[in-house]
Amino acid sequence: MSAPKLPEDITDTVRRALEEDMGSGDRTAALIPADAPAEAEVITRSAAVLCGTAWFDEVFRQVDDRIQSKWNVRDGDSIRAGQALCALRGPARALLTGERTALNFLQLLSGTATQTRKYVEAVRGTHATILDTRKTLPGLRRAQKYAVTCGGGANHRMGLYDAILIKENHIAAAGSIAAAWRAAKASAPPGVTVEIEVENLEQLRETLAAGAERILLDNFNSEQLKTAVQETRGRAKLESSGGINLSNIRAVADTGVDFISIGDITKNIVAVDLSLRFLHHD
Repeated sequence: MSAPKLPEDITDTVRRALEEDMGSGDRTAALIPADAPAEAEVITRSAAVLCGTAWFDEVFRQVDDRIQSKWNVRDGDSIRAGQALCALRGPARALLTGERTALNFLQLLSGTATQTRKYVEAVRGTHATILDTRKTLPGLRRAQKYAVTCGGGANHRMGLYDAILIKENHIAAAGSIAAAWRAAKASAPPGVTVEIEVENLEQLRETLAAGAERILLDNFNSEQLKTAVQETRGRAKLESSGGINLSNIRAVADTGVDFISIGDITKNIVAVDLSLRFLHHD
């Protein structure tokens, strides 16, 4: 697969993470002689999809740019338990100081990519594309959305500023689906996606009559989704969301919807079990 585009905020994200962990300095690493060199490696304890190498490397660059890393794998690669992922060489103090922050990024983002890959594999061979949501860890949205692409998924809107998604409360405030749609189309710049969320087939029909080009079907069961696809007849792109997990996503995908958005791939993450260990030479 082609390499996903890295976000532009990696330097700032890492800086904040290091400030959070180091504060005024690493009191424990200061016990190690300043000129002591070290070599280390990162290994994985479980099978996963790797993601986060740029954040990992940026941690050590900011701690001490004398640290050198050599990766055996790259973001998006499948990794196996016991595999050596990366070799490190540099000042022992700096390696110790950056260890936890670097692993935190790598474990979390690999967990996000791994979870995404499970969903992508579950719908393989269908028409559906797996999308993320805004249910991300605060301050790490761009990082997690990058991880989703490494897992084979696609990004929904990045935030409130780059697309319009009209939900139940927006409709209530506007007065009707048609009124909300007209207001959105009147204000949306060229290229900005406008999507309307509906909760039943009656609202779907009203939304189609208004001219909507993309519709989110909220908590529709499989039979309702099939009916929605049949009634839409390609006039709008359909996205399914709500109550979807690995046990039922294939049934959702088989209905013929275009997109399935999954909060689970960014908010219910189990960090991949990784370890950085110093190497000892006789």
